[in-house]
Amino acid sequence: MVLFKRPWILALLVSTSWAAKIYLCGDSTMASNGKNGMDGWGNYLTPFVDLSVVNRARGGRSARSYTREGLFNEVAKLVTAGDWVVIEFGHNDGGSVSPSNDNGRTDCPVKPGAGGEKSTCAVNFEGEKVAKTFPAYLQDAGKMFVAKGAKVIMSSQTPNNVYETKKYVYSPSRFGEFAKDAAKAVGPQAFFVDHGLYTAEAYKQINNASIVTNNLFMKGDHTHTTVEGAKLVAKAFAKAVVCAKIPFAEHVKKVSC
Repeated sequence: MVLFKRPWILALLVSTSWAAKIYLCGDSTMASNGKNGMDGWGNYLTPFVDLSVVNRARGGRSARSYTREGLFNEVAKLVTAGDWVVIEFGHNDGGSVSPSNDNGRTDCPVKPGAGGEKSTCAVNFEGEKVAKTFPAYLQDAGKMFVAKGAKVIMSSQTPNNVYETKKYVYSPSRFGEFAKDAAKAVGPQAFFVDHGLYTAEAYKQINNASIVTNNLFMKGDHTHTTVEGAKLVAKAFAKAVVCAKIPFAEHVKKVSC
């Protein structure tokens, strides 16, 4: 048995081992990339929060493929009570899907009417025969994390280059509304933040199409950010959280609404 003559050492070890973390689940716009100057915003969230950041985003993934590959389950094995999980998808979730035309990422369409978010459809990708809708995948993941005692942030996806036409244009994605609905369905331990809107506003405040296009996005790419772009997007997420006035705001620093 080890006895600590200095109580503060024991207190430090206990507080460190029990410290809450924030886990990030998403696609390449969030993921660690590190090639040719491209990177995702998840790598640059740490300066704006007082929790340890665990970036489990994976390039090329959608809510469907992240689920099929067991990546949500891998995060759930790490999550403990008091942790936070951010779920942000949408860039790879669109399109049409059928057994004869299936890229393994597209979710089932959300059909109008009550219960549409629970619809399934036939697919055919690496043994997967039935897929779900985008909100269904988010709800399943959110409820799994909440059951572990974590809180969940459903986040709207980052926008593509709002100055792609040299004139500011931003239209919210339908996946943002789906994420908002999913947060409500999961319950009081899940929250929605409009990351897409606050990122678009951050680009707009620069008010210079050439800077946004040339400095913040990869050359010839309207979706993936440079390191400088990723830093801006990370700060926009922190601001979205503060402005949404959700409980996670108490963990945000250096940013105000």
